[in-house]
Amino acid sequence: MRIIESLLLGSSTALVAVGGAQAADLPVKAKAVEYVKVCSLYGPGFYYIPGTDTCIKLGGYLRVDVVANTNSDDSGNTSGAAGANNRFTNGYTWRSREALSIDTRTATEYGVVRTYFYTPFSWTTDSYGPGAAAGSTIYSPIGTSPAPGNATGGGIGGGNIGVNYAFIQFAGFTVGKAISQFSSPWNNYPGNNFDGLVGGGGTTTGVNQFTYTAQFGNGVSLSLSAQDQTAYYQAGVNNISAGGAWGTSDYAGSIAPDLVAMLRVDQAWGLLQASFAAHDNHTAYYGATESTGHPDDKWGWAGQLALSIKDIPTGPGDTINLQGVYTNGATRYNIQDLAVPAGANTIFGGTSLVSAYQSVGFGIAPDSVFGAGGQQQLISTWGFNGAYVHNWNPNWNTSIYGAYAGIMYNSTAKSLICGPAGNGVGGSFRLTFGSAGLTTCNPDYNIAQIGTQTQWTPVKNLTFSADLTYTRLDQNMAGTITASGASVGKPVAMYQLRDQRTLVLLLRAQRNW
Repeated sequence: MRIIESLLLGSSTALVAVGGAQAADLPVKAKAVEYVKVCSLYGPGFYYIPGTDTCIKLGGYLRVDVVANTNSDDSGNTSGAAGANNRFTNGYTWRSREALSIDTRTATEYGVVRTYFYTPFSWTTDSYGPGAAAGSTIYSPIGTSPAPGNATGGGIGGGNIGVNYAFIQFAGFTVGKAISQFSSPWNNYPGNNFDGLVGGGGTTTGVNQFTYTAQFGNGVSLSLSAQDQTAYYQAGVNNISAGGAWGTSDYAGSIAPDLVAMLRVDQAWGLLQASFAAHDNHTAYYGATESTGHPDDKWGWAGQLALSIKDIPTGPGDTINLQGVYTNGATRYNIQDLAVPAGANTIFGGTSLVSAYQSVGFGIAPDSVFGAGGQQQLISTWGFNGAYVHNWNPNWNTSIYGAYAGIMYNSTAKSLICGPAGNGVGGSFRLTFGSAGLTTCNPDYNIAQIGTQTQWTPVKNLTFSADLTYTRLDQNMAGTITASGASVGKPVAMYQLRDQRTLVLLLRAQRNW
């Protein structure tokens, strides 16, 4: 009996232990999963970041460009190997690019806090110069030294990562890398994909700035900005005494940002914008050391008016965009950095002059020039660009666009470059080229551009386009010079000074997302 009781008691104890263990293993109620929710406060494409009150939108595009008759992607063929018009000029340049944008918004008691970041990843056809060695087309990683004779590095191509925009907006302030407040809303593109138009401020890749924008209602706003001048707005403070036909750029350290004011009226019919910029030209020394002295700083300036008219009677969505600009000592607000990638127009062409090897045209536009012991002479420019865009139907549109700019040197600047008599004798131009064949010396020049673009959008966010641009350099030098261009394969020879023309075709496929 005792044995039976002991067995029953042991069994009961075991059952209680097992029951306790099972109770301990029962699942605890899981925390609710936070799913991504749509954020409708700031438009389509925004979602709440789980666990926060911040909304985020991811976007970007994939773009493929093929550009004929230039060594840069789509900024023209007026300098370097692209302007040489020889075997070092690319028949085509090919670039593939993916861009990524990150846009965040957070509502606060002081207004919306916004951050925006945009970066492109690109792979571009290479360019080669004289002396390209056998095997130089073997790929070398980004950041390594270029192969011999290879102008851009990267072996058979050049890959790069850029940061176009990175800024914070809060309570009317914009801080970071964003489009210049001086620029019109369409930037370099009144109706084109071509990057190299003159006639207005650019900074398509953004410029570091500290800006306050006041909204007055009814579409009226005023922006006041201090922006970095070093990356995109320095055209050159050229020291004639340091050598070179137009001198050698002689910058000192940066001490003052550009100061910008912009007033805009934005309405359903379009917009009207007035922009002004002040630009400090701060030079180094006349010679190699402090003891040689230096010219005083000179502030330049630029003013621009822009007009956009929407939905004109020729068709739904048709647009006219126009802008005009004048600068004095602030050249890049007209001849923007992508318009002349190498900093100066130098275009070679043919000639009918028997004694000349070829012809060449120059168009150089710094902010100022000066000579030893003298002060800076500011360069003045004027220009405009514009376009008419017509929509044939929701899938097709065509634009006609054009641009023009004039560059003017004052009498002192011309004397430094062309000599006191204006015939080259005693001036830096003739001293550089050492030719008695110069009959007219005048550094003033004009540049004209006209083009057309057609776009086809077969499905939403996928566009194919063709963009053809003609450029004419109208320069005021005449006669002949003895020169060379070894970096682009040009021998030491006699060249006729004359106007030049170029043509570039850009084909593009782009998928936005």
